[in-house]
Amino acid sequence: MKKLMIVTLVAVLGICLAGNTVAATPEGATKEECVAKCKAAAEMIAKDGLEAAIAEIGKKDGKFVWKDTYVFLMDLNGKMLAHPVKPALTEKPDLLGVTDKNKEKPKMIFVEFVNAAKGEKGEGWVDYMWPKPGEEAPSLKDTYIYRVPGKDLFTGAGIYK
Repeated sequence: MKKLMIVTLVAVLGICLAGNTVAATPEGATKEECVAKCKAAAEMIAKDGLEAAIAEIGKKDGKFVWKDTYVFLMDLNGKMLAHPVKPALTEKPDLLGVTDKNKEKPKMIFVEFVNAAKGEKGEGWVDYMWPKPGEEAPSLKDTYIYRVPGKDLFTGAGIYK
């Protein structure tokens, strides 16, 4: 009986330690990375031009897709110009009527993105409810919006909380 108890205790302790190691491993993108990537995409527009930036931002395996997130590019009219995960969004005239997945109080998320870009700072975080890839239930997502200096464009990248 004592041996069984010790073996069980060691097994439980091992599982706990392994769980802590996995939990401490950073798998998802960070807020700092979202800010840096959005600003890098904006710099690319200034340096290489809009068409080159649209092509790179729209690549599923491009430099603006990392870990569990990506950068997208929109104009201030709510038109998606580049999206590496859902390129079909670029075919719509605008996304201003799209709401998040909060059933009690849905947000007009793309309107909020545009408002953040048009705001005094030209940047900010927008939180909303959206399902994680492969899931149906919505989770809280926080997206950084950065207005491209001197342009009616903005970049965005988000993380799930």
